[in-house]
Amino acid sequence: MKSENKYIGDDKFKKFLEHYSCPTPLELVKWRFAGSICSPNMELRPTDVISSLWEKSQTPRLETKKEAELFFQFFMGLWDEMFNLVANNSLKFASIKPDDDLIRVCESRYEELELGFIEGFWGGKTSAKIPSFVADIADSLTSLAEAYKTITTKVNPQKDNHEVFEAILRCDKLSEKTIAFLIENYVLPRINDLKRVVN
Repeated sequence: MKSENKYIGDDKFKKFLEHYSCPTPLELVKWRFAGSICSPNMELRPTDVISSLWEKSQTPRLETKKEAELFFQFFMGLWDEMFNLVANNSLKFASIKPDDDLIRVCESRYEELELGFIEGFWGGKTSAKIPSFVADIADSLTSLAEAYKTITTKVNPQKDNHEVFEAILRCDKLSEKTIAFLIENYVLPRINDLKRVVN
């Protein structure tokens, strides 16, 4: 499916988020959007998800109609980008290198899974009518998010952390496979019903 709105790209979008003092980093925004697209909460709107990126009462005040149009156009460009990744079942974490700050990598992975995909998936609800296997998958993703926290404790700044790096890659692969299974078996069969609109 072709996106109706063009994504402006990561670098420009980061500046856009900075301009509006958004406390949510780009990768987390992407995963929140992806989870929200997959959400069983059919009442969830992109505007609800966008508002969730700021603390309550901190959502930007848009001064003019033109500013509001551009604001939502930029966000919906990213939303459509993530919709296409979900529709193609090709969600992946950003790549990492052995010399990256592995503690920060694990912290980011936790946030992207738990505060991003899972929070987006539940769409503000504490429960939903979903097949039991879907609930089990959501629980397993929460467990995988916690695994990144555990891996964090194994990082030793004074030693070679090759094994820790490999553990992160294994956890990444398992997380991505779990999400891919969820998308293939729960999301794609109803993908045409998930084209949420701003209004």
